[in-house]
Amino acid sequence: MRAIQSEQEFATISAEIEDLDRLNSEAERRWENKIVFEPSLSRPLVSFQASKDRAIYRWFKYKEAFSADLVRYLLRRFGISTGILLDPFAGSGTALFAAASSGVQAEGIELLPIGQEIITTRNLVEWDLGKADIDRLKVWLRDKPWVSYPEVIRINELRITRGAYPNETVQAIGRFLAALQEENAAVKSLLFFALLCVLESVSYTRKDGQYLRWDYRSGRRQGKKIFDKGEILPFEKAITRKIAEIIADIGLHDVPGDLFEVVSRQGPVTFHSGSCLKIMPELEESFYDCLITSPPYCNRYDYTRTYALELALLGINEEGISKLRQEMLSCTVENRAKDLLALNPHWTRALSCVEGHNLIQEILAYLDSQKDLDLLNNAGIPRMVRGYFCEMACVIFECARVLKSGAPMIMVNDNVRYAGVGISVDIILSEIAESLGFVVEQILVLPNGKGNSSQQMGAHGRKPLRKCVYVWRKA
Repeated sequence: MRAIQSEQEFATISAEIEDLDRLNSEAERRWENKIVFEPSLSRPLVSFQASKDRAIYRWFKYKEAFSADLVRYLLRRFGISTGILLDPFAGSGTALFAAASSGVQAEGIELLPIGQEIITTRNLVEWDLGKADIDRLKVWLRDKPWVSYPEVIRINELRITRGAYPNETVQAIGRFLAALQEENAAVKSLLFFALLCVLESVSYTRKDGQYLRWDYRSGRRQGKKIFDKGEILPFEKAITRKIAEIIADIGLHDVPGDLFEVVSRQGPVTFHSGSCLKIMPELEESFYDCLITSPPYCNRYDYTRTYALELALLGINEEGISKLRQEMLSCTVENRAKDLLALNPHWTRALSCVEGHNLIQEILAYLDSQKDLDLLNNAGIPRMVRGYFCEMACVIFECARVLKSGAPMIMVNDNVRYAGVGISVDIILSEIAESLGFVVEQILVLPNGKGNSSQQMGAHGRKPLRKCVYVWRKA
């Protein structure tokens, strides 16, 4: 990436940004009756913050989740109390379990193995755990059988996780993994999940936006600034705290209300492992009564890097990481373009909505020109943005196909900015949705917008971006 080199070049780019801002403003005027600022939608409610102290949600900090309170709020607000809910980007299963606790059957799709593990563990806790299993956890908390266990299992590493733990922690994790093999399936699953929950706290790393940040004690150099993450917990201290927390939350005679508040216990939530682009075309047409979801945002966030420690422990190798990254919705600059029509030839109509959308095409043309001038901080941004809208159009097509007539689709998403240009993801996706069989009821906007990245603020100034909850209905 180079700096702008002349006043003429600066003036040309400024004029292009002004043209795109004008197109964005025209779109906002077209939609001003549907874009509604909603004071009740606080940022904690529409993020993990409202769930971080709730039972089971606090076990593993899945920061990309929205809160269970938001899901219950939406179910009440839109009168959803029966039927089957679908979440094609299930994540840690927040929408699924919040729906189940309200008497609505729930079905989800999740690609990332850590999300699948969280959902599987919660199903285990709610449906397959007995008093004897809790008693075994108490034995582990009291006796710490891994400390003196004679065998050590070598933990899996990836290139980006190599050297993530102190040597004594590597040995302790290996003994813990070996010792839990003697337990029954339920206890083994819970102990393994407890281990997943503490990896960050016992490592030299911290999840930080698009990547793992490394503490200076790791010996890794990462930029000019020295990063100190603070206390790195000894393994025994971290794992005993987590086991104690789990026991406290699922004690059979002292069950917290937010964990088992199932109104209609219809059975465990159902989820499919894999990409929604592959799974949704296999789902039954006009089958689901509602859909609540939050797809990955078009913000360069790479889940395979953020959750690399957990994915490594789950046995994912380098090839598996590359496969996951490519199968994800195009939300990172490392995604290659997908051959969507090879996946499903019925998506021609969805893709034509993107090709014929003037605002999208103008934005893409601008980003391509910035790439050609070497003015983007990553040359993969135009490909990512193009892929994001094409793939989301295909997802929206499938959502319209599988929902019943009149069924609501509710989606949380953020607008983004690249090279100084704000991208109205909410309006663009809503216009695509209207072309594919939805009626847009409202775009609910959080009262406090999302700020720019530090790079964007330095180059283009600070201008808040809308964080929204879309409310569409199948026509």
